[in-house]
Amino acid sequence: MRILVTGGAGFIGSNTVDGLVRAGGHEISVLDSLATGKREQVNPAARFYHADLRDADAVKRVIEAEKPEVIFHFAAQMDVRRSVADPVHDAQVNLIGFLNMMEAARRNGVRRIIFSSTGGAIYGEQEAFPCDENHPVRPVSPYGVAKLSTESYLFFYKAEYGIDYVALRYANVYGPRQDPHGEAGVVAIFCGRLLAGIPCTIYGDGGQTRDYAFVGDVVRANLAALRSDAGGPINVGTAVETSVNDLYAMLAEAAGVKTPPQYAPARPGEQRRSVISPARAEKLLGWKPEVALRDGLRETLGFFKERRN
Repeated sequence: MRILVTGGAGFIGSNTVDGLVRAGGHEISVLDSLATGKREQVNPAARFYHADLRDADAVKRVIEAEKPEVIFHFAAQMDVRRSVADPVHDAQVNLIGFLNMMEAARRNGVRRIIFSSTGGAIYGEQEAFPCDENHPVRPVSPYGVAKLSTESYLFFYKAEYGIDYVALRYANVYGPRQDPHGEAGVVAIFCGRLLAGIPCTIYGDGGQTRDYAFVGDVVRANLAALRSDAGGPINVGTAVETSVNDLYAMLAEAAGVKTPPQYAPARPGEQRRSVISPARAEKLLGWKPEVALRDGLRETLGFFKERRN
């Protein structure tokens, strides 16, 4: 199968490319602007194109050359706080860039989009814990608004042009190659600081919770979506809430650090609780999380420790 992976030099994208290479039987290309991705993370079995989704002509040339059957769309401005500070930039990357890709895709026979959406920012302050895909969507950041808008555009492209899609609403993904950007970046931030002997800062009282999904589990969900014809939104999470205090305690224990964290004033607008149900993913994709948080955090810490040496 011919597959294009946008953002394939980034955290989730590069891990997914590796998974596709291991699975075999695919012709894989990667498009990445390298704004946050790293060229060395791109699997050598994939053809690499250095291009920005905002450059419509460049995107068109890549898709015309590769004629992908499926596109994994990971490329994004992924920092929630930056989206609040600069919503125009966020929309240029996450919406205009996406539309440039879709216009080229519909003209070149692309038949399916596997989109990395968000299971945290898209729901806003939750009423049910964990929440399923029927929960009201009330994003409170431009990043979440863009993800929801992209899902709506995907519905349009399916209705108008017959391009199938699935929107995988990820929980807070963590693991090897993670960069300290966005909310989920707290794992990478803590790992770096603990290994450097620098105190970690927790904003607020540390009681805020998130659903942390290991990147290896997420890659399995992505590959399951490739094998499936399931469509619409599908949560990819663990249904387990973990507070920032507990997250720090687990990482500090794994790092052998006994220093308590520092606390700073809460960041305005931060969600208090976020946790999503993966029941639909199990039903439609045959997927459920396998990596326990403690095990995933130990593996992630080991990755950052090795990278420091």
